[in-house]
Amino acid sequence: MVGDDPRRFIPSTAALLAHPRVRSAALSQHVIDQTIHRAQERARRGELPPGQVEAEVLARLDSARPSSMRPVINATGVVVHTNLGRAPLSAAARDAIVDASGYVDVEMDLETGRRSRRGASARSALLAACPPAEDALIVNNGAAALALACAALVGRGIVVISRGELVEIGAGFRLPELIESAGAQLLEVGTTNRTHITDYARALGRIPEGTPACVLKVHPSNYRISGFTAGATVAELSELSKHHGLPLVADIGSGLLTHEPALPEEPDLSTTLSDGADLVIASGDKLLGGPQAGLLLGSSAVISQLSAHPMARAMRTDKLTLAAMEATLNGGRTPVSDALHADPEELRRRTEGMAESLDARTVPHDGRVGGGGAPEFPLPGWAVQLPQAAASLLRRHEPPVLARTHDKTCLIDLRCVPPGDDPTVLEAARWALEELSSARGSDA
Repeated sequence: MVGDDPRRFIPSTAALLAHPRVRSAALSQHVIDQTIHRAQERARRGELPPGQVEAEVLARLDSARPSSMRPVINATGVVVHTNLGRAPLSAAARDAIVDASGYVDVEMDLETGRRSRRGASARSALLAACPPAEDALIVNNGAAALALACAALVGRGIVVISRGELVEIGAGFRLPELIESAGAQLLEVGTTNRTHITDYARALGRIPEGTPACVLKVHPSNYRISGFTAGATVAELSELSKHHGLPLVADIGSGLLTHEPALPEEPDLSTTLSDGADLVIASGDKLLGGPQAGLLLGSSAVISQLSAHPMARAMRTDKLTLAAMEATLNGGRTPVSDALHADPEELRRRTEGMAESLDARTVPHDGRVGGGGAPEFPLPGWAVQLPQAAASLLRRHEPPVLARTHDKTCLIDLRCVPPGDDPTVLEAARWALEELSSARGSDA
């Protein structure tokens, strides 16, 4: 009978919306409505007793977060981990983002009350950190920077590039396709493993006079070719490009400002410009340790040409990125720098202490730069070795701890873990081992 149908006891939407805890939930109305309707639908399907609908709604609203992104602890040993958001920001950069979240003078000269150049302070900080650059432009990522360079300098002209530098990076993203999407034509020179300056010279000699063109040198970033190899240097290409009256563009990828002794083979902005590049492109969220951004530094004439192109407006950065970038450049050491220069003996001490607390082994473990920087270059360190099954449990912890799985083991590398988070990692590891022990006991 209808009168006996338990569904008639399901609380109404109006009644649930009137509940004080629902009314005070710091969530948008559509999220609250969806939460209520889902609980009511579960009750109508018989999956939830009507008397528990209110409790279900309140529990879900209490645990709901406006953003689904969750902070995690990076215990993989990979410093610039793309899947974890690449570079963690410094405290100065995080504070700057908070300050910039309201009204700020991003395009306002407070002295005159007139409009000013957008991001002028971030640009000044970048130029101060890289003296060989005459001017700079910041766009929303590295791919945008390369696309803008090709569109503004070449248009439907020709980009001369070595076959060994036609790279594909993560998620199937290919630089040749990006360059062609900007309207340019590729003129490939050399071979996969060997490209000489004479290869470039012959190619430039075949370009019809008056055709817009540039020479592009790309750092392969996330792979290495070793053995019987050869390549032209930036200095060699600069001399040749100037002889033909063409700009030399160098995409160095990971964004070191100056030479880093810890990564001797990684190119940097200052050296590349000093060697004669007219324009250097790099990412802001890799070895620089800042927010996602594409950095373009070079001669005033080239940067002016890029800034005046219509695509520059479509690729411009927001105020939060500009604030974080300026603070990254002016605020001292970054978490990326700290992880890169972590003392192996200090890592060993921390790792051995945690392993002893867990009755686990300490094993040598090489960290990595990640994010396409310094491929195959080891960062010597140590790790706590746990059973492989612990890795999935660590990811379920709150906060989640991301470890590395290798050779049927779970490795906890503390290189990228702030020392203050060691107790949290230890707690997560203990919990994971207890869960594994309980599961083995249940199976016995």
